[in-house]
Amino acid sequence: YTTLFRSRKIFSFILVFLLVFPMTACGQNKAEENGTAGGIETIPATDTTETVRGTGTAPDDTGSEPAAEEETIIRAEFDFERRTVMLNSGYEMPINGLGTYSLHGDECINSVKSALSNGVRLIDTASAYGNEEEIGQAVREAIDEGIIKREDIFVTTKIYPGGEMENPVQSIQDCLDRMDIGYVDLMLLHHPDPNDVEAYKAMEQFVEEGEIRSIGLSNWYVEELTEFLPQVDTVPAVVQNEIHPYFQENDVIPFIQDLGIVVQGWYPLGGRGHTGELLGDSVISEIAGAHGVSSAQVILRWNLQKGVVVIPGSSNPDHIRENTEVYHFSLTEEEMARINALDRGKKHDWY
Repeated sequence: YTTLFRSRKIFSFILVFLLVFPMTACGQNKAEENGTAGGIETIPATDTTETVRGTGTAPDDTGSEPAAEEETIIRAEFDFERRTVMLNSGYEMPINGLGTYSLHGDECINSVKSALSNGVRLIDTASAYGNEEEIGQAVREAIDEGIIKREDIFVTTKIYPGGEMENPVQSIQDCLDRMDIGYVDLMLLHHPDPNDVEAYKAMEQFVEEGEIRSIGLSNWYVEELTEFLPQVDTVPAVVQNEIHPYFQENDVIPFIQDLGIVVQGWYPLGGRGHTGELLGDSVISEIAGAHGVSSAQVILRWNLQKGVVVIPGSSNPDHIRENTEVYHFSLTEEEMARINALDRGKKHDWY
């Protein structure tokens, strides 16, 4: 009897095992097909990363509220060896370039090609500058002449308030058509405008279509950013503002950087009517003498060490080349502090 009882227990155990195991295995296979295990959806680590190439948008909602730690913002760091910074859109941007505000016609084409020949890889323009066609021509000629490859350079343009932001889709397309270089690396809204949210959303759509890689803002400060950012889906990759030793924005720069946005400075050398005074400043001249460099190089290096991308404008080939030679020296903490003390808190342009 004992032997028979034990045999029946063994037989029952085997029978249960044979019935349950296939069901468990089937359920496990189904979970693996659906990306779930034990009824809980699993997402690959790469999908939860905040940096999303070309959009900067957060991952899609999976039906559960994300934990606060998933929204970690990483402040961008400059790579002084590569001379680039990684944007939150997943693209690298050079940290020094050429501003083209006052360049037109052959002077513009020649200046851009000279810059590209001297290692400049960031070109900044705007619809309002009226030189996008010349910029595009210079880039195409430089590619044809073997000076650069399209993927090696970074071109920025902007659309202007008023009529352009009232019809942003057409305005963006016009910029792309005028430049005719395949795609734009970065497009900015030039100033705040009543239609800026709509215009920004139009830029987001062009990112989705691959015609723009990164988007951002120009002349946006703390108050404007605080109001604007909750209304859009894509965190700007770049905010471009006036920044130089006489107008330093020491409260604005860290505010922007702490959002994971790269700061770029226009008028780094003081701008029209002010460059001579800034370059001749006794503090800056003394520091320049100590390093055997020019005052312009000191100012550009000061910006870079503050984490500010620089786009000085020039049509002079020697000045263009000099403005790129800012990586063979560095400023001490004391020298940085002395330049920081020059801040007057006064803009040199109206916006």
